[in-house]
Amino acid sequence: MEVKIGIQQAARELVVETDESAEVVERLVADAVGGGELLALSDSKGRKVVVPAAKIAYVEIGPRTIGKVGFGG
Repeated sequence: MEVKIGIQQAARELVVETDESAEVVERLVADAVGGGELLALSDSKGRKVVVPAAKIAYVEIGPRTIGKVGFGG
């Protein structure tokens, strides 16, 4: 699952590839924004990403994007 997190006052979004389902990620984001202080996600390589909930501008949850090589048709 690819998760894009927009951070207030940051020029670039944070992109995290995680093995969690969309429902789990959505629940973690809702819990963090609703009263938690931090959003913590583990990426697919075992690293942990922690974002202050108050600085989250938006979260986009979607399927993994697979890199394409060559010309598309």
